[in-house]
Parts: sequence; structure tokens; C-alpha cells
Amino acid sequence: MAITAAITAVEGYLPDYVLTNEELAQMVDTNDEWITTRTGIKERRILKGKDQGASVMAAEAVKRLCIKRNISPEEIDLLILATVTGDYIFPSTANIVCDKVGAKNAWSYDVNAACSGFIFALVTAAQFIQTGRHKKVVVVGVDKMSSIINYADRATSIIFGDGCGTVLLEPTEENVGILDYVCKVDGSGRKHLYQKAGGSSKPPTSDSVDMQEHYVYQEGQQVFKFAVKEMADVSVEMMKRNNLTANDVAWLVPHQANKRIISAVADRMEVPESKIMMNIHKYGNTTAGTLPLCLLDYEKQLKKGDNIILSAFGGGFTWGAIYIKWAYTG
Repeated sequence: MAITAAITAVEGYLPDYVLTNEELAQMVDTNDEWITTRTGIKERRILKGKDQGASVMAAEAVKRLCIKRNISPEEIDLLILATVTGDYIFPSTANIVCDKVGAKNAWSYDVNAACSGFIFALVTAAQFIQTGRHKKVVVVGVDKMSSIINYADRATSIIFGDGCGTVLLEPTEENVGILDYVCKVDGSGRKHLYQKAGGSSKPPTSDSVDMQEHYVYQEGQQVFKFAVKEMADVSVEMMKRNNLTANDVAWLVPHQANKRIISAVADRMEVPESKIMMNIHKYGNTTAGTLPLCLLDYEKQLKKGDNIILSAFGGGFTWGAIYIKWAYTG
């Protein structure tokens, strides 16, 4: 029998501080109705405190994952962490997390694919399981977006929040797990959604700080058009390649970028709202954290054998979809 990679546990971490639309309205020219109508977001979580980087959330999520699955961190073979807001340029945040949780026998690395990061990392992790090289691989999606958001910019400040989700992959010979995927990129889209300074092509200077070029820059209309088309296309492709109809799909798990994008993708797939995982109203867009956090919020509703489509779109541009047959009843 062929080995597949099955998600056997899911966990997460969200900061305690809740940034509401009402509080945002005191920081930038907006209001609750404007934000809710355009994005579906009511509040988002923010990680506060000195020296509190993405690894703080990720380490706590991984600890909870190990407790939930009743394994020792030393049993983890590999940890892949998706983020655009790592603690440092180097070392990788994945390495820091392994140290914090005591995953002494794991090797690890970061993946940067913006909002598609969790999908890219999950697809990569599945290969290590399917080859038989590893038995326990942890995939983390985490971002502290508040660290790169200009809260005077209405285009981005209303959208993003902080959070982390993580899953454990283990091998199985049953007809469950990660069964198919499509991942795509288009680097020409980078000018529509990116951080202008801070990398090697434009290192930090006093001028780049004064010009506010270390924050997220987004052209909302361009991103919206690309996201709706590409997320829908790869999701429909997943269904067609695997002979799935809307009736066969138990859940659509879309990246939580914007409620209007989610609805448009679901319409293309002809999937009813009752089958859409959605928590954007509570957390906003946590970038690499949105998909696993959705799985965590809906875990108790999942049944073994459920057909699930994960779909995401991110800056770069990056996008992709995964077909999963769920491995356990929540």
C-alpha cells in the first residue's frame, strides 16, 4: 500500500489582546460598518510585549500539539515553519522554535510564501512522510503581522492580525491524508503586495524608515482580482482532477483574507456557505496562520473520510490548493 501523509493533530495559539474595529477607528479614518462591509472582520488578535516575536506563538502552539497527540517533542523528525515575520532575518524561526520546545532530534527550516505559506509548507512536509524518511513532521503557520503594519494606513491596518496554527503529519496506509495539490507562483505580481525595504536589494536605512517602507504595501483592487480568480481556479482544478462535485466536498478551507474573496471562490466552486470554514471575523488575516487556525476552530465538526479543499493566495504572487481526506473524527 502507498504511504500518505495524514494530519493526526491540530493546535494553535492566539494572543490575548483583542483589537476591535472600534479601537481601530480611533487610530485611522474608518469605522466598524466600513470594515465589516468590505472585509467581514470584526476584531483581530495582537501580540503585545517586549521581545515577543513569532516564535513565542509558534513554540506555545507546538507544545500544545505535542500534549494533544501525547508525544514528546523529541519524537519530532522535522519542523517546517511558514512565516513572513520571523524573529530575525537569520537564524530561522523554525530553529528557534525547536530549541524552545525541546525538539532536539528535529531538523527545521522556514518557508516564505506569504499567505500561501502554510499550503507550500504542508505540501513540502508531505513529501518527507511519503518517502518513508520521516514519521512525525510538524508544520507551523505563524505571523506577527502587527510588527509590519502601519496603523495609519487604512488599506492594511484593518485586515491583519497575529496568530499561529500547527499540525502534525504522520504516515498512513489508509485512504486518508493529503491526496493531491497544486501550487503556483507569478513573481510579476510582487509589486502589488510586498514590503518595500529591509531585504538585500534595499537594506534598512534612516531614509527607508522615514519613508515608511518597512510596512506592508498593498494595492487592494489588484490583489482582490488575482486572488478571486487564482484561488477559485486551483480549487476547481482540485475538484475536477479528483472527480469531486460540490456535494462530495465536506469543507472548503479558504485563506481568510477577505470575506468577499471567500464568497466569490465558494460561488465558483458551487460550495454552499454551510461548508465554508470561516473565522475571519474573529482573527482577521493572520497570513500563514489562517488555514490551520480554521482547522482548529472546526476540528470537532470534522469526520474521518471528509473531503476537504484548502486554498490560499498570497503576495509574490503565490497560490495553491490541497485535497485532503480527513484522517480522524474530531
